[in-house]
Amino acid sequence: MHDFALEGYHPGLSLDCVIFGFHENELKVLLLKMKNWDKWALPGGFVPKNMGVDEAAAEALFERTGLKDIFLRQFYLFGNPERNNADHVEKLVKRGVIQENLKSWFSQRFVSMGYYSLVEFSKVTPVPDTISEFCEWKPLSDLPPMIIDHEEILQRAYQTLKKELDDEPVWLNLLPEKFTMTELQTLYETILGKQLDRRNFRRKILSWEILVETGERRTGGRHKAPILYQFDLEKYDRALREGLKQGW
Repeated sequence: MHDFALEGYHPGLSLDCVIFGFHENELKVLLLKMKNWDKWALPGGFVPKNMGVDEAAAEALFERTGLKDIFLRQFYLFGNPERNNADHVEKLVKRGVIQENLKSWFSQRFVSMGYYSLVEFSKVTPVPDTISEFCEWKPLSDLPPMIIDHEEILQRAYQTLKKELDDEPVWLNLLPEKFTMTELQTLYETILGKQLDRRNFRRKILSWEILVETGERRTGGRHKAPILYQFDLEKYDRALREGLKQGW
């Protein structure tokens, strides 16, 4: 394990990344199961002194997902003076997860930069870090017990995602390249936490002129094969810049 102080990391500064994916009509988050402890954590890490904070966050995401050039936004700085790792670190040392000589580093007060990321679920190859047993997706609606304030960080990221649904390329990053209108509406409803009228949703989405019919249909279901769409990237980008806020 790294000796972070000797290897040139910023003391007291950490990163916590909330990685969202959409699968089987559920919004999911990528979490790490701690070794020898029934607690889960957000992916993250520390910031090398020779690296920008955004660059360090992108590197941490690559290590956990195997993906580069993915959507990543800083959304909050977590600096509560009562934010304390001490009890958590003591348990990890006793369980042999953290070496005794690194206890002082991990026990210091950290100010953490919160990031959220949007990824296409099928493209991710989850990889655990050195203090975790495994890395896997969990439904946002059924989260396991998490360390220190990580659930608070996750929930704040989710609220930010809801607010920025029509300001950031959320659909583009969570959906596959080709999708049905129902899949797009389900994603919207899942993030907003409420049902939307099907006809009104379709009318509003099509009025933005950001979708293109692919000429293909989704086969294999019981009902009539639905049309597959993809985004007109130029029009989608312009629509985001001009604003899609029409209320849901």
